[in-house]
Amino acid sequence: MQAPEPTNKYGKTFAIIAWLILMVLLFVFFQDTINKQLNPNQQLSSVQGSAGEVRTVLIRNKSGHYVGTALINNSPADFMLDTGATTVAIAASAAEKLGMPFGAPIQVSTANGLTTAYRSHIDRLQLGDIVLTNIPASIVPALGSGGSGTEILLGMSALKQLEFHQQGNQLTLIQHK
Repeated sequence: MQAPEPTNKYGKTFAIIAWLILMVLLFVFFQDTINKQLNPNQQLSSVQGSAGEVRTVLIRNKSGHYVGTALINNSPADFMLDTGATTVAIAASAAEKLGMPFGAPIQVSTANGLTTAYRSHIDRLQLGDIVLTNIPASIVPALGSGGSGTEILLGMSALKQLEFHQQGNQLTLIQHK
């Protein structure tokens, strides 16, 4: 029996490398597609109206939620819009990353029952060209159920400063100047 020729050995090695590269490219492509389905509002853009208002449109994700990426204190952060939340609720891990102050402890009622949260505030929240300042917030131990990835619920302490309406799969946020 003869030893395999070096060219045959190199051919197999290159075929394996080519398959590995193809698998990595497919993973990257599909991961990006999945991320866009979960958060179709990663790059929020706005339109200036003739009466001085600013309009930002959110597209509903595949689960039916309005999820996007905002700037909180000039740092990007993913959020889920929640009209049922009294304040902006931020998971403790996200609040630490954003450098938010943990204020007085308070008892809050969540979908998971009573828990202790901490009063806080957001100095600056930006949704496209909409800018809100000094927004009351609550820092809670955790949000979502087991790895949902939602660390910020954009509640009414921010939304009450805006006009918003839904049509189809779009939610338009309007800030009157």
